[in-house]
Amino acid sequence: MKQTLILASGSPRRKELLQQLHIPFTVHVSTIEEIVNPSYTPSEVVMDLARQKAVDVASHHKEDIVLGADTVVVYGNRILGKPKTKQEAIETLTMLSGQKHQVLTGVAFVSNAKVHTFYEQTDVEFWPIEQDEIVQYVESGEPMDKAGSYGIQGLGAALVKKIEGDYFSVVGLPLSRTIRELKQYGFVY
Repeated sequence: MKQTLILASGSPRRKELLQQLHIPFTVHVSTIEEIVNPSYTPSEVVMDLARQKAVDVASHHKEDIVLGADTVVVYGNRILGKPKTKQEAIETLTMLSGQKHQVLTGVAFVSNAKVHTFYEQTDVEFWPIEQDEIVQYVESGEPMDKAGSYGIQGLGAALVKKIEGDYFSVVGLPLSRTIRELKQYGFVY
């Protein structure tokens, strides 16, 4: 029996990435409140958050493969979440200006109560950014729903000097590895 792939995320970027590869899937957004274990490393955090989302949705779709994902930005071992205010976004971008940071995306598959997780890490280096550029970018509204206060696939691309690793992981889903892991997990599309 062919399984359905279910994306346990409301992220438009993750949805676009899967559509880009013509992978058939449906979306069922997890409604759990994410719980971060403070003793976990950033890589453990992203895999656990992805797992939490996938397990939640899989509880309603036991015969299918559920894909959960989560992305965090890490600077100096500190996880930088989505900014709550414009001022917080300005502070985050000021801190990252001219610096290298890491973007980690955790991925989890759940099917028939089996759970498989992995993560990808990409190093991102920003150009030195003038304060007026930061304010203008924040005023665009783009940083407000993004981990680390920027979106590499949008206006935030102008901030990025270089990356080392998987670009798509920074966007929100390491496509190439996800496809390979899905195939090993038994998903056929």
